[in-house]
Amino acid sequence: MMRLFRGVFIVWTVLRFGLDELVLNSFEKPWLRLLARIVSFGRNLEAPRGQRLREALEQLGPIFVKFGQVLSTRRDLMPEDIADELARLQDRVPPFSSDVAVASIERAFRKPLNQIFESFDREPIASASIAQVHFAMLKDGHGAVREVAVKVLRPGMLPAIEKDLSLMRMMAGWVDSLSSDGKRLKPREVVAEFDKYLHDELDLVREAASAAQLRRNMAGLNLVLIPEMIWDYCTTDVIVMERMKGIPISQIARLREAGVDIPKLARDGVTLFFTQVFRDGFFHADMHPGNIQVSIDPATFGRYISLDFGIVGTLTEYDKEYLAQNFTAFFRRDYKRVAQLHIESGWVPAHTRVDELEAAIRTVCEPYFDRPLKEISLGMVLLRLFQTSRRFQVEIQPQLVLLQKTLLNIEGLGRQLDPELDLWNTAKPFLEQWMMDQIGPKKLWEQLKEQAPRYAKMLPELPRLLHDYLAHRPSDYQRDLRELLVEQKRTNKLLQGLVYGCIGFVLGLIVMQLVVRVELF
Repeated sequence: MMRLFRGVFIVWTVLRFGLDELVLNSFEKPWLRLLARIVSFGRNLEAPRGQRLREALEQLGPIFVKFGQVLSTRRDLMPEDIADELARLQDRVPPFSSDVAVASIERAFRKPLNQIFESFDREPIASASIAQVHFAMLKDGHGAVREVAVKVLRPGMLPAIEKDLSLMRMMAGWVDSLSSDGKRLKPREVVAEFDKYLHDELDLVREAASAAQLRRNMAGLNLVLIPEMIWDYCTTDVIVMERMKGIPISQIARLREAGVDIPKLARDGVTLFFTQVFRDGFFHADMHPGNIQVSIDPATFGRYISLDFGIVGTLTEYDKEYLAQNFTAFFRRDYKRVAQLHIESGWVPAHTRVDELEAAIRTVCEPYFDRPLKEISLGMVLLRLFQTSRRFQVEIQPQLVLLQKTLLNIEGLGRQLDPELDLWNTAKPFLEQWMMDQIGPKKLWEQLKEQAPRYAKMLPELPRLLHDYLAHRPSDYQRDLRELLVEQKRTNKLLQGLVYGCIGFVLGLIVMQLVVRVELF
């Protein structure tokens, strides 16, 4: 019943904001445009289409807001006016009451606000779909204060998300049961993966732990700054962290005025993404422009500042190696190897012909190489790859859904910073070096060091274990020895026969040659 009510509410919201009219008007067919005018009769649809879409997504809740955030980064796929409006969803979702935020903070820390903070800005600096952020001055207990950012979870988030997830599960069940692509697309698994990440995002302590892990991983890279978490003030509903100061990455004009090297910033973003994915297998998976700033502090000038770690992705060693081999093969235009990898991994049926899959992948990808990013639509590439995957029954991998989403974010960000950026050539040297590290002496030495404590523990025990084996199982040992001797004798006889046969064969040839010569003379 709850899913039914939610479905009715979604339909009502679509009609209320005229999204049906917006979709119909996007088609070129005259009769569809006529239908759009008919369905809009009697409704007030004077507001700009981008505003109506944004307000509808806000009305529908956090899952739809996140969908709008992803769309806002794809200016190559979206009209400019709609992309500008959807960009407001990144950090300008209507905030909830500051009184509610203060009550949440005091309930979380069991203290009045003035005992925790020297000052607290009641006006939030950022408001997103899951939480909002306030600046404050934290007391350290020794008379000093520290600039911090306080993140407070929106109230009533869990019931709202559960309603949408319940509806998504029902729709996934329909796709799984009714669609011929259900098995390949794995809709239930994809929704389950989305469910996991959304629930993880509602636990702010988990977000703080993810930020701490990324901070350690990125410490020696000198490309990104990640705020320090103040663990004495981190709870499920509220976390307090170091305040970061920078220019939002979407404000490119301000960055240029400050002297930031924009093309370098774009290249650093690609390096940062591939480092997190392939070196660490632990990556920031919500990299829309609302979560990224650029430092203009002289000590860290030009570095990225990452914020909001509610969604992070992880990859196993197998996933990393498989993806790296795929990327490397793509960059080398070795489409046969790409096809072989898909078959070896089980992503396509074992009976798939390598040459057919190779030709299909080449047809999709070859036209896009050696072009600047401004001439490449990754959305179109993905669409064509999806059509190809449908033909070859490629199974969707739920664990890689976040990586695909993040890659789209990175492309959208790179397109805004430097349309001339060559995404392929920027990433290719990194991936090739990573592959060398995986199979070279460095990797072998690291594995030996990792296993050294285990081997050190086992070595002293080997003589005793060998003695115990020989002492307690003499009959087995003697039997094995006898069998080995018998096998060796059999082998010796076989070799002896072969040697004698070869000698006889050679002697026979010599005799035949002598006979032939005698006859000739």
